[in-house]
Amino acid sequence: MDTAAGCDAAGLARIVFAGLSPLVVEEVTDEGEWILVRGRTTGQAVLCPDCGAATARVHGYHERTVSDVCVDARRVLLVVRMRRLVCPTYGCRLTFREQVPGVLERYQRRTMRLAGQVGAVARELAGRGAARLLSELGIRLSRHTTVRALLRVPVARLPVPRVLGVDDFALRRRHRYATVLIDAETRRRVDVLPDRSADTLEAWLREHPGVQVVCRDGSGAYAEAVRRALPDAVQVADRWHLWSNLGKAVTKEVAAHSACWAKASLPQDGPRAQTTLQRWHQIHDLLQQRVGLLECARRLNLSLNTVKRYARVPEPERLQRAPQYRPTLVDPYRDHLRQRRTDEPAVSVLRLFAEIKDQGYQGSVNLLYRYITQGRVEGDRPSISPRRLARLMLTHPDNLTDKQRTTRDDLTATCPEMIDLAELIRSFAGLLRPQDGNSERLDQWITATRAANLPCLHSLSRGLDQDRDAVHAAVTLPYHNGGTEGVNTKTKRIMRQMHGRAGFTLLRHRILLS
Repeated sequence: MDTAAGCDAAGLARIVFAGLSPLVVEEVTDEGEWILVRGRTTGQAVLCPDCGAATARVHGYHERTVSDVCVDARRVLLVVRMRRLVCPTYGCRLTFREQVPGVLERYQRRTMRLAGQVGAVARELAGRGAARLLSELGIRLSRHTTVRALLRVPVARLPVPRVLGVDDFALRRRHRYATVLIDAETRRRVDVLPDRSADTLEAWLREHPGVQVVCRDGSGAYAEAVRRALPDAVQVADRWHLWSNLGKAVTKEVAAHSACWAKASLPQDGPRAQTTLQRWHQIHDLLQQRVGLLECARRLNLSLNTVKRYARVPEPERLQRAPQYRPTLVDPYRDHLRQRRTDEPAVSVLRLFAEIKDQGYQGSVNLLYRYITQGRVEGDRPSISPRRLARLMLTHPDNLTDKQRTTRDDLTATCPEMIDLAELIRSFAGLLRPQDGNSERLDQWITATRAANLPCLHSLSRGLDQDRDAVHAAVTLPYHNGGTEGVNTKTKRIMRQMHGRAGFTLLRHRILLS
């Protein structure tokens, strides 16, 4: 019975400590808070690290104590009896200590598999977070030790990619920026540069020849670096940035034509709208009498910036803004509430609350009170803001509701410029699906934009013309910079974990390992 139990214990030890198979495990002792494992080397001949001669001549013995992976959430200490061997080659070193590849490394206090676990946790959580998690697993290390273990994790050196993605990210917003380089085809990190200057990127491209296609945003510094280092490389502008630039220009153009489309929507007639209209007339009456802006501010008891804002607007309709109301649970019952208050003006709020409660309303009575007192029941369709209208124009029609589509069509048909703007948006959206004929269609779009009376889009067309080759490649080739933007999103998570305490070296290491 004892012999069988002993065999089972020996077999269990071989299973639990299978990672120590290059050693001969002699004894496993339970010390309470930790487990002590004693072992020795196999006694085979070892090659000299200098001359490579095999030797088994022992000069002496010594013990080496290291930590191994935890068992049952308890520390494991490994005490290994090592040999000091004599080199047989005359003139070589006299003695040397044998090593155990795959288990122990020179000067290390942890086994290879324990170091791998520590590095894996530190790669995801870095300093304090990794130290706390490792402590729960039975591995007690300081945050400084986990950072050093992270920096010892090797970074795989990838071959120079054929398609390179380049983008910048903020180390300190509006002050310091860095550049991340990825393989745009496999989306694997290639390198991280400490700034976003043209000289730094040019030096990297010259040291790593082989790049044929570079995906970038509209940065002039990156374009100049690629032009100087790789004159034959194809530069591809990022399509997302092209659409984003169009969205900014459209928002400005919609705001400039607010006097046209604002008349198509029913104006606001609340107290705030009346005050705005009255103030606009007061300021413009004084300006027609050649009263200065500062004097207008003094007479009307307004700030100078407010007077300037009203003076810049030629018509009061442009000052209309949509109320900043968020969607509420009352919105689906607005028509019923309006009809009931029209038929019976004295109906109580509690009565209305009971009626819509029977129809499925799940909100509170206080929410209904606020909804009614804000005038959202009787109010007609509010005037839409320029940003909201621009968003409707830039959204795919299939993603709009029938009401949103009707609102967009009604407001864009108010003047010829808005009609031209809507048509240019539709034609530009078709260019964002790369195909062979898009190059000619892009030239036609730029020509049509310049012919239209849309000054804000003229500046966009000039920017596209200055970077014409990269834009043509963006609308005809399948490459894009989406993978680089995804890496930047993960980089922000890494920087939030590090809380700005670590330097660029550690940040670069974590980005390349992630």
